[in-house]
Amino acid sequence: MNAVSPRVARLAAVAALFASALTALPAHALYKVVGPDGKVTYTDRPPTSKENKVATVNTTTGSVSTESLPFELRQVAEKYPVTLYTTANCAPCEGARQFLRQRGVPFTERTVASADDNTALKRLTGKTELPTISIGSQVVTGFASAELGGYVDAAGYPKESKLPSSYTEPTPTPLTEPKAAPAARPARQAPAATPAPAEAPAPSGFKF
Repeated sequence: MNAVSPRVARLAAVAALFASALTALPAHALYKVVGPDGKVTYTDRPPTSKENKVATVNTTTGSVSTESLPFELRQVAEKYPVTLYTTANCAPCEGARQFLRQRGVPFTERTVASADDNTALKRLTGKTELPTISIGSQVVTGFASAELGGYVDAAGYPKESKLPSSYTEPTPTPLTEPKAAPAARPARQAPAATPAPAEAPAPSGFKF
């Protein structure tokens, strides 16, 4: 009986882990809720209170369009979409980005640059480390080409790039909507000067 090589066993384990985790993080809309006291929370259920200010977290803008993809790649991308969460000045983020490009994996990139972004990332993926890559419902943190390649293989992405030459990569977009700058208060106008009272005329018969 032939012994199973460590590499084959490792890939089989990755595939099994991937399959078991596909339903671990079901996709939900994510809402940012600002209460009357200014407290910010994130939830996957739209709140009913009219006193709360509600905004949907940015999870669709800049998403991959699969219409131009070859049939084989389109099927995989629709079943197991890939999202890359990055931040500025992050070498591992750039490594993951280049790996996905070279492998021909269409992906959506979300940038994490604020406390709100960090909170939303934690709510969406359960992670705060960057880069974080979601493949379907599977979440991978950090970047190691062999590990990421194993998950991409398990999802069924082609071994070589099948992206058409006309494919345009979506523009990276912030994970949450940037807060609007507070409106500047108008400058207070100085009160108008009170005119000095006119001098009363001197009584007649007096000379100065």
